[in-house]
Amino acid sequence: MHTLTRRHFGLAAASTLLIPAAARAATWREITWDDLVPPGVPFAEVIGQGELDEANDTWRPIFDENGVMLNTALDGLQIKMPGYITPLDMGADGLTEFLLVPYLGACIHVPPPPPNQLVFVTTQTPWPSDDIWDAIWVYGTLTAQLQTTALAEIGYTLAADRIEVYAWE
Repeated sequence: MHTLTRRHFGLAAASTLLIPAAARAATWREITWDDLVPPGVPFAEVIGQGELDEANDTWRPIFDENGVMLNTALDGLQIKMPGYITPLDMGADGLTEFLLVPYLGACIHVPPPPPNQLVFVTTQTPWPSDDIWDAIWVYGTLTAQLQTTALAEIGYTLAADRIEVYAWE
């Protein structure tokens, strides 16, 4: 019979520190766009004409109060979600900041979805700029917090640990 000594226990515990946090993380919770709306809250509706910014070629719709209601139960969770890219910060190596949106073309010369249907994604590993038209999976830590940008009001932030092309099955 082998007895676990303090030394063996310490070595085993220390070895887990060498494994990256993303690899140690529990399984990713797969969420959908519907999950971003709190349970029992109907989807937002446009309730007015909005504001046209001709200089920047954008239109900001006015949503009812449901559009800014966030599902705070998701705050801080390690999630995996699908979506499409609306580029924000594109460098020579690719994208490091983008909006994850529920449908292709959202926020590009069309009214953006409500804030609770927009996710601001940041990544340390740039996503290739020639792959912005594909559906993707984004894995990372989700934060529920409203923020206003020049493009739209955004309900969520996702610090991406991994991004991959969505495989249609």
